[in-house]
Amino acid sequence: MRALIVVAHPDPGSLTHAVATIIANAVKGAGPGHAASIADLAAEGFDPRHKADDLAFFRGEASAPADVLAEQARIDRADALVLVFPVHWWSMPAQLKGWIDRVFTGGWAFNERPDGSIEKMLGRLAVHLVAIGGADEGVYDRHGYAEAMRTQIDHGVFGYCGARVLSSDLLTPSDAPFPRAALDRAESIGRAVVAG
Repeated sequence: MRALIVVAHPDPGSLTHAVATIIANAVKGAGPGHAASIADLAAEGFDPRHKADDLAFFRGEASAPADVLAEQARIDRADALVLVFPVHWWSMPAQLKGWIDRVFTGGWAFNERPDGSIEKMLGRLAVHLVAIGGADEGVYDRHGYAEAMRTQIDHGVFGYCGARVLSSDLLTPSDAPFPRAALDRAESIGRAVVAG
């Protein structure tokens, strides 16, 4: 089993990176045949902005940009995709959202059929989402933010493409003692990734 863990945080010393590393180590530690790699979008300099070549591809006037094809190939080599990110304004950070916007393209993640229906093309991909929140769980629940995130990300992105969201975790300071609880939870998430 091969896991691709995508991290969206500019500080390599962040809790986000620590959680991603623990998940990767749990996957690799599961035994022979299990591998994990971390895609650090900030360190790699992935540009989340749509540019002229993205628009030309969308319009069918050009091939997909090379960096988009490289990301799609990286996902194609994985059995599981794990996104680890801090919550920014009740969603994912702009760099991760831009990565999804640019990489999960028509013709690769989905196809629009002539009759208007959608062919979901990522049914083979297992997805695990790990959001790290700065507010306690009660805030997310009272205002419906946790459910809104699941609607937007789990269903709106991955459901649209047919990818199977096997787990969707929100790690918050409610999980005392924090951040130790988040790091402990990361270990169990890594085991869940292996279990599929």
